Amino acid sequence: MVLGTSSGAGKSLMSAALCRVLKRRGEQPLPFKGQNMSLNAWVDAQGGEMAYSQAMQAWAAELEPIAAMNPVLLKPQGNSSSEVIHLGRSVGIAQAEFYYRDWFRPGWAAIRTGLAQLQACHPGGRLVLEGAGSPVEVNLQPRDLTNLRLAQYLRARCLLVADIERGGVFAQLVGTLALLRPVERPLIRGILINRFRGRSELFEDGRRWLERETGIPVLGVMPWLEELFPAEDSLDLLERKPRQGPADLSIAVLRLPSLSNFSDLDPLEAEASVRLRWIKPGDPLGQPDAVVLPGSKQTLRDLACLRQVGLDQQLSSYVASGGSVFGICGGLQMLGRELLDPLGLEGSQGGGEDPSLGAAAAGLDLLPLRTIYDRSKRLAQRQVGMQWPPGEAITVEGFELHHGRSEWLGDGPSAEAARLSAAADLGWWQATDQGGTVAGTYLHAVFEHGGWRRRWLNQLRHRRGLPPLSERQQNHGSQRAKLLDRLADAFEQHVNLDPLLQADG
Repeated sequence: MVLGTSSGAGKSLMSAALCRVLKRRGEQPLPFKGQNMSLNAWVDAQGGEMAYSQAMQAWAAELEPIAAMNPVLLKPQGNSSSEVIHLGRSVGIAQAEFYYRDWFRPGWAAIRTGLAQLQACHPGGRLVLEGAGSPVEVNLQPRDLTNLRLAQYLRARCLLVADIERGGVFAQLVGTLALLRPVERPLIRGILINRFRGRSELFEDGRRWLERETGIPVLGVMPWLEELFPAEDSLDLLERKPRQGPADLSIAVLRLPSLSNFSDLDPLEAEASVRLRWIKPGDPLGQPDAVVLPGSKQTLRDLACLRQVGLDQQLSSYVASGGSVFGICGGLQMLGRELLDPLGLEGSQGGGEDPSLGAAAAGLDLLPLRTIYDRSKRLAQRQVGMQWPPGEAITVEGFELHHGRSEWLGDGPSAEAARLSAAADLGWWQATDQGGTVAGTYLHAVFEHGGWRRRWLNQLRHRRGLPPLSERQQNHGSQRAKLLDRLADAFEQHVNLDPLLQADG
């Protein structure tokens, strides 16, 4: 099990590295995080919802992601509440103050079921567990679902990760160990210092002090990895930090309060010719080459926020001047004319059962669409042939993850001519009189396909008079696999796993 002294210590990436290293050694690692809180999700082949970080760890282990790897997923939706996902399915809304009262027992049952399902699928595999936050939040310890309760249940050997970049690494480690209960402390088999700048030998005095004071071996000092990854092969693509610097194209991404599934933008960040500029409420839009409206957990609230800061008017002016806009999922819905939310599922004040009486909001009116939200949640992997941008046939894989259905309202191009793909329900596009385009799709991960992504970028490049990029481009998964290999290379070089992997005598 990989535990951390705090959130952001590097547990997810270290767990992914551990999975890839074990796979290289001939084992079958099984990534597992009992409970995760995230708006960055993936949908497995059975239509189960799970955190993207566990999907990435599955790819590191060379496995297909399945929701059993993350049996409890909490998706914050504002007002101290979260949607609760158990074993890939939505099971209700939890208020923070009542979460442990109402959801502890069902959550622990889901975790045990997920473990059983995962081990049944891969008998003989080695579980690689990721903790959450700090394992010693003393007010939560008796009810903690995913750290030491799980470690004790499975008798896991634990690696404690501390981020030295934050400062205070000795206090982080000694304080965490001091707050462990006597029955928990023997679970900690090793310490890992993460994000160390400079030569690891410079930490040798610190290593000796920690081992003397804690009695626990320091198994490794992981370097500040950005120093090991060249610009064209950047670790930023795993940690999702926007790339800076000059580029051929500038693409603005609206970073609204309930932004979800921002991993959809990773493949664009991987393009050396592209710079993403994240636009927060209040920032000027400017004149980028394209604007992307990503997914949202609370679409109508984010739409209201967009209006409150004047981004709606900026977008309208941008399109009127010939700009191009692309929306994904909630972003697609915002581009339409009307959004009906009778049940209050997407941040409106609806609540009735009769759609004719429900809440309605005007969209940005950049595509002739109407969206109606209902209780059904569309969760499915899809494989579709893309009709736009025009060119040779391209089949793209992705997934749906949304409430609501959208319909073309019939003016302008016919609904069939306006479809983004051969599927009637996955997306639409429309050219503007000023030479730009407005388009959108429900297909998450659409930019993962290298050929389609390059075709979309080449439209933008053509308008700038830039030469086209080759559309014979590998899918983003290939680049992600190379990054995971480089991460594992560094992990093997700097971490001694033997004490962690040795069975108890």
